[in-house]
Amino acid sequence: MENKVILLVEDNPRDEALTLRALKKSNIVNDVVVARDGVEALGYIFGNGSHASERAVMPQLVLLDLKLPKVDGLQVLRKIRSDERTRRLPVVVFTSSSEEEDMIKSYDLGANSYVRKPVDFEQFLDATRQLGLYWLVLNQVAPAD
Repeated sequence: MENKVILLVEDNPRDEALTLRALKKSNIVNDVVVARDGVEALGYIFGNGSHASERAVMPQLVLLDLKLPKVDGLQVLRKIRSDERTRRLPVVVFTSSSEEEDMIKSYDLGANSYVRKPVDFEQFLDATRQLGLYWLVLNQVAPAD
């Protein structure tokens, strides 16, 4: 059985470390690829740029921050949804933004879920665990075209 890859798109080193720790602590053993800006995320997903020879597995899940350098999360989401190869790829916006406009735009662009990162560490662990279990274990993914 192939290992399901999680693409974590996160530019904040603290949030990256917390997410990785939370996944590990929740016994989610999937490979996690980290992209630290929108360009890097798109390069991994579409197998171009610095990731041209690296990407072998389409992620099973994208955990996407919105406030990213180079290309922001909403632009990444727009590109994912506009391509036939990735339009069904599960994308969870996992952000600290509490702006209602960000949530509305995310859903309008096709986000599967919008989760605000909890500030409290235990709540952060629990939210990450629940995301991982739902999207990697319970959720059924439609086949690619």
